Amino acid sequence: MRLGVPLTALRAFEAAARHLSIKEAAGEIGVTPSAVSHQLRVLETVLGVELMRRVGPRLELTETGRLLSPELTAGFGRIAGAVGLVRSERKLGPLRLSMLPTFAAHWLSPRLSRYPFARAGFELLISTGQDRADISAGAADAAVRHGDGQWPGVIAERLFEETVGLLGAPSLVAAGGEDELRALVGRTNLFLSQNRRENFARWNASLPGGPLQPAAVTIVDSAGLGLKAAIDGAGVTLAGIEIAGQDIAAGRLEPLFGHKVPAEAGYYLCYPPALERDRRIRNVRTWLLAEAGQSSPSQ
Repeated sequence: MRLGVPLTALRAFEAAARHLSIKEAAGEIGVTPSAVSHQLRVLETVLGVELMRRVGPRLELTETGRLLSPELTAGFGRIAGAVGLVRSERKLGPLRLSMLPTFAAHWLSPRLSRYPFARAGFELLISTGQDRADISAGAADAAVRHGDGQWPGVIAERLFEETVGLLGAPSLVAAGGEDELRALVGRTNLFLSQNRRENFARWNASLPGGPLQPAAVTIVDSAGLGLKAAIDGAGVTLAGIEIAGQDIAAGRLEPLFGHKVPAEAGYYLCYPPALERDRRIRNVRTWLLAEAGQSSPSQ
């Protein structure tokens, strides 16, 4: 919908008409009185009518101004109400937290038993997906992202840097020494997520004793699928050691060769600057940083 007139000029006129004062209108909308006067002249020029005139020390609305003023007040009131409703929902509702499925299933889920859901302000609405949620546009209140932490328009706080290594089920890799493990990889499937190709190339090139040649490589759409395949004994996978930490501790997975390399990426809690002081953000931030083993400034 095209207004055909500047919204700033309409806002200036609405405030001036309501107060019948240029000075008070300027104070309300946070500009100088001269700026309000300029916007009024712009609006009158665009509409081709006089809206306000000065009579002695007072401002008075013309007949056209009296017709326009209440409609604008009602319109801006509805806009303010809609904005207030959105702010209220975001402030009082559950924190909408987006993340990758692999992070949710393998890192977050084992720790949810320690999350204080019963406390006010700790309610969560968790969503997962491979696509990055646009938190700047309100698709989520916060997100856990994987990368270098450089995303415009958001605050990104590092939870942990990631290292990667080759993992397999203990039943599969119980062959013994390094020669046996190399032979195993040479006759089994390597499950590799799309974004781990470069990681595997660096891991393999730096492996003591020389690189491996898997029998087959299956590219999967998520690291989580690779981890599940490895847990089920279908082959081995290159994955984040930190993400797989609970699976390793529980004996579902075992690192091969004891060799790992930096992933040159990490996991970050991201949120818009407008929510930096939101109690729910502060709550989940403190909890996630504690779970990640990092110190968090006192809240």
